[in-house]
Amino acid sequence: MTAVIFDLDGTLIDSLADIAASLNHALAEAGLPTHTIDEVRGLVGYGASELVRGALPPEHRDARFADVLARYRARYRSHLIVETRPYEGIVEVLEALDARGIAKAVLTNKPHAASVELVEQLFARFRFDAVLGQKDGIPHKPDPTGALEIARALGVPPASIVFVGDGDTDMRTARSAGMLAVGCLWGFRDRAALEAAGAHHLIAHPRELLPIIDSRS
Repeated sequence: MTAVIFDLDGTLIDSLADIAASLNHALAEAGLPTHTIDEVRGLVGYGASELVRGALPPEHRDARFADVLARYRARYRSHLIVETRPYEGIVEVLEALDARGIAKAVLTNKPHAASVELVEQLFARFRFDAVLGQKDGIPHKPDPTGALEIARALGVPPASIVFVGDGDTDMRTARSAGMLAVGCLWGFRDRAALEAAGAHHLIAHPRELLPIIDSRS
């Protein structure tokens, strides 16, 4: 039996514009410099705390961190889906996985409640067997705890799971959990970062995932 764990931001959904807008709103409200979308791209993937910490000028990272983080979380929670959409080809791949009876899950460093809402809103007609975001008691990726918890919930051995993500954290998570690491090149990190983190496969379009799945079924 094969299963697939997907990362969320940069893998299933293109959420960069909404993340950047909320981050810059929080920074501007606090009277701090904002960032270009390309600068924000390099900060995404490690959770909200690291996003805000990386966006703050070094001299403000201690004194202003809690305030800006709270502003960002409040703004983003109310502006989750303004420009955010599934990447081209993702819906078709989810349809194909459903037709094959492949279990699907999401593991992300995004806060858990927001992750569940995004999946429910953008992929309402698909069944995800587990959605796990950042919450107390589960360390962030690249710690493999969340991935292994999902494997147990699905009843699938880690070696039979394909882990798909766009970040170095995803590749390291998959490797540490004993899963197949598939790096997607349409997301927020480049080929070099994914290769350096140990990707077993790199794919340039979602449909390229299907032959990998079929070869393991």
